[in-house]
Amino acid sequence: MVKNPFISVSSQEENRGSVEFQVISFTNKIRKLTSHLELHRKDYLSQRGLRKILGKRQRLLSYLSKKNGIRYKELINQLDIRETKKR
Repeated sequence: MVKNPFISVSSQEENRGSVEFQVISFTNKIRKLTSHLELHRKDYLSQRGLRKILGKRQRLLSYLSKKNGIRYKELINQLDIRETKKR
């Protein structure tokens, strides 16, 4: 079974300001850039953009984990990404 790497958001849930929507859109961008960088290894500007998006997603996820741990866990499981490290 091949899993679709991009996550779609139903139109009913599409609240573009919500943390979940932003994290999902960042995750889609990250997966798209990762597949691009597998072909173009020396595209350093795309690598920089990927690092910036990763940092933004990490900050949003840490905010969500502090505000609402249940929604954070659900989102992590839905996106199939690792939890952020606790300091």
